[in-house]
Order: sequence, then structure tokens, then C-alpha cells
Amino acid sequence: MRKVFPKSERIVSKKLIDELFTSGRGHSLTAFPLRAVFIERDGRPEAEPPVTLLLSVPKRKFKHAVDRNHVKRQLREAFRNNKQLLASSVPAGKQVALAFVWLSDRHFPSAEVEHRVCSLLRRIATTFIPA
Repeated sequence: MRKVFPKSERIVSKKLIDELFTSGRGHSLTAFPLRAVFIERDGRPEAEPPVTLLLSVPKRKFKHAVDRNHVKRQLREAFRNNKQLLASSVPAGKQVALAFVWLSDRHFPSAEVEHRVCSLLRRIATTFIPA
């Protein structure tokens, strides 16, 4: 399978972002320096991806855009390489809306970021495995 991150996997809907953070249905996990907020949605058409992603690196943490962009590139790459950890466990007809929020005010090596993203994806995937 090709490891890509197409536009269809990005969360751009203001309505979905509000649902993710303010609906009360969202679940949150932390693996410092990341926080993952996710919700499970019903009725996914066959053409839509099983996992959609939003990245947030607050200006409060990094004042310069170049620093925020660097962190977002690291997160995108880590997600792109490891999204199958979560996508393979999402049941048919369901979709996971996922947001990664950066919590630290310093940079981390890409290997560390990828390790934390993998950890969060595995932990989220366990919520979809029937007991």
C-alpha cells in the first residue's frame, strides 16, 4: 500500500472540528508532547478514508511559523508512515476523526515524534477491538 497523506484525509470542516473538541463525545489520550483527541463517526461512504486528521501546533508554543511548520511536517510524516496501525482496526462503515495537539514549547527529534504517534495510534486502535 502506498504511504500517502491526501487532502481527503485532512479535517477542514469547521463543524467537524467543533464536534471533535466541544461535543463531549471526544476522547483524549496523551503521549507527551502530543495529545490526541478523537471521535468515532458513523456512516462512512466507501470512498472516504477510515481516518481523518487535524494537526494543531499553537502559536503560544512556537512564536515563529517556521517552527510550527517544522513540527507539523514531523507529525504528518509520522502519521503517513503509520496510519495503518489505526486504519486497519476501524470497522467498515465507521470513521475516526483524529486531532493531534502539540503540548510542548520545544522541538523533539523526528524518531521520538514518530514513536509517540505510533503509541497513540495503537492505543486508539484498541478502542475498536471487540472485547
